[in-house]
Amino acid sequence: MKTLDAFRSLLSAGSTGWLRNVAPPAVLLVLIAVIGIASPGFLRADTLLVILSDTAVLFVLAAGATFAILIGGIDLSIQSVASLASVILAQLLPRLGLWAFVVAILAGVASGYASGLVHVRLRVPSFVATLATGGVVAGLGLLASNGRAITIEETSRLDTTWMNQSLGGVPVVVIIAIAAGVASFLALRYTRFGRRCMVVGAGEPAAWAAGINVDRTKILAFTVSGALAALAGVILACRLSSGSPNLANQTLLPAIAAVIVGGTAITGGLGGVERTAVGALIISIVRIGMTFVGVDIFAEQMVFGAVLIGAVSVTIDRSKIAIIK
Repeated sequence: MKTLDAFRSLLSAGSTGWLRNVAPPAVLLVLIAVIGIASPGFLRADTLLVILSDTAVLFVLAAGATFAILIGGIDLSIQSVASLASVILAQLLPRLGLWAFVVAILAGVASGYASGLVHVRLRVPSFVATLATGGVVAGLGLLASNGRAITIEETSRLDTTWMNQSLGGVPVVVIIAIAAGVASFLALRYTRFGRRCMVVGAGEPAAWAAGINVDRTKILAFTVSGALAALAGVILACRLSSGSPNLANQTLLPAIAAVIVGGTAITGGLGGVERTAVGALIISIVRIGMTFVGVDIFAEQMVFGAVLIGAVSVTIDRSKIAIIK
């Protein structure tokens, strides 16, 4: 009962930040309209499906990071976990077949659980705990692969080709991303764990006072983050037909940016996976759309930075501005 009251108070407080709710979808629509006018081919169905396919990995990775950010933490290990999962999948497919997918994702679960334990039990700030755990995971990936990319063998590609196909005209990777997003949304909105994540992010002292096991909630949040990071790594490996200890090295910043640009407060306690979906689309359209209309790569970085700064400025939770360093 105390948890429910705290959650209702949180929702009531968040309702005053209407701009935080409106700005990300508005930015997304404006971007689509501007690029669509500049290059009408951008709005073709096949082009939009390509964009959705490219956004799938980013969204799955960012959806996991959303759980960590909602509790007031951050997970900097997700790119390393995704890369390790790709290596495990590429190595085990010839021997285990489809079970290799399970092992790879379980490795992500274990990595996320380890990050949570280090953060909670050793009282290490989450950014340090996950940075350290990410270093260990990256080292494991390098050891397992001998520091090289592992091509998925032709005989094993039968177990991965389904990931690159379409179902009813919709790419399977998009369907997987939607399924992961819906599951995450339902978990945050309708389960006790999800409500506790929001309350913990809103204020740990109040969460403890409400009888919430804050430590357990944090560990579970990082475990979910690790699991979804591994899923993203598996999708990436299937799309590229290879696994590598460096495969996801350029995904950390876009994933964190997608969460923040979508409207989830970096200070925790306010946001959700549905907002992350909008943020992931914004990031993808800024990066892909600018290329599509022929904008110089240096100008792309300028536009990307401007969109990120603008979105953060209107979505940040200023009720907690005192704790932002």
